Amino acid sequence: MNVHPDKAALVTPLDWTAETPAARGPIVANGPHANAIGVHAGAYAPYRALAVATGALGPEHRPDLTATDPVVTIGPYPTWRKPFATMDRFGHMVNNAFAKDIRAGIDVRPSIAIAAGELRFPEIVEALGAGRLHADGKVLDRAGTIHVTKIAIEPVWHLPTLAIRLGIGDALLRRALVEQTGGMYPALVERPEIEVFLPPIGGTSVYIFGDPSRLGTNAPVTCRLHDECNGSDVFGSDICTCRPYLAFGIESCIRGAQAGGVGILSYNRKEGRALGEVVKYLVYNARPRAACGDREEDYFARTKAVAGVEDMRFQSLATDPLTWLGVRRIDSWASMSNLKSDALRDAGIEIGQHLVIPDAMVPDRARVEISAKKAAGYFS
Repeated sequence: MNVHPDKAALVTPLDWTAETPAARGPIVANGPHANAIGVHAGAYAPYRALAVATGALGPEHRPDLTATDPVVTIGPYPTWRKPFATMDRFGHMVNNAFAKDIRAGIDVRPSIAIAAGELRFPEIVEALGAGRLHADGKVLDRAGTIHVTKIAIEPVWHLPTLAIRLGIGDALLRRALVEQTGGMYPALVERPEIEVFLPPIGGTSVYIFGDPSRLGTNAPVTCRLHDECNGSDVFGSDICTCRPYLAFGIESCIRGAQAGGVGILSYNRKEGRALGEVVKYLVYNARPRAACGDREEDYFARTKAVAGVEDMRFQSLATDPLTWLGVRRIDSWASMSNLKSDALRDAGIEIGQHLVIPDAMVPDRARVEISAKKAAGYFS
């Protein structure tokens, strides 16, 4: 880390590529010794501000991390030697690795949490009843309850690595971040010696199906890399294939875990191709109202007309959680996206079999989307 001379005494030393937490140093976003710009859980910082302003939360509150340690061990894996751009690979080790710093009064907080959990998904209950899945009492029980390991990851961006991954300069990246957030974080430009940014965006949820100790081994991996779609994932809107693909991915992960492998569902908060839900609904209005009707030839053009771009997800940024989990090969890949597949291969992750979503799972109103994606180069 290159530290400006007059700031050197204030910044907690940080070596992003170091192989151990102690050698790397803690990530500190708050206080005079901060080595990161932004705040932890930045997407929720405005609500925290409201809680402080109303007196519901004390401004000096520090989290009590007693008994919050991960329920399973994740890492280190050989894949951790690759540079991470969007997350802190030691973010789940904070309570123990930086206990001394915490006792010294430095505000170090976890950016990753790992817990055991259960899922109930109606489509999985249906698959169990139809005989496509079977209950084994470990991954899936007779009532259709899915037993998983749940992981929450907050974004932690290492700006020099992020700039390299995007193929742009660090200074350009910093300037764009300041300008396009209305000047929210001027320190990004004013403090170039600080390399870490905690952006005010949603994070990633990862669900592990099967035994997490099989991660980083030669056990077969089944994976679905899924981008948020609130309308479909939660409320069942039939205009796209998001929830069907989510259900298909979960079913595939269960099947892979029961066969002795491990299933991974990585869920990214990138609503509407990272364009936002308002833009998405504007496009939903524009598509059927076009003079030519809702056609696959115009599917992406309608989005670009409203948003100025077809997609802002930058799938190269979605590979870090899989690298963090030690994944080097995905044996069964539940996706038709060439953008995601290309990003995985660029990250050095090999892809084996493409799993094709059954045609019966595709809603009638979503067939325009499917046809448009195939025409654009998506896997079919």
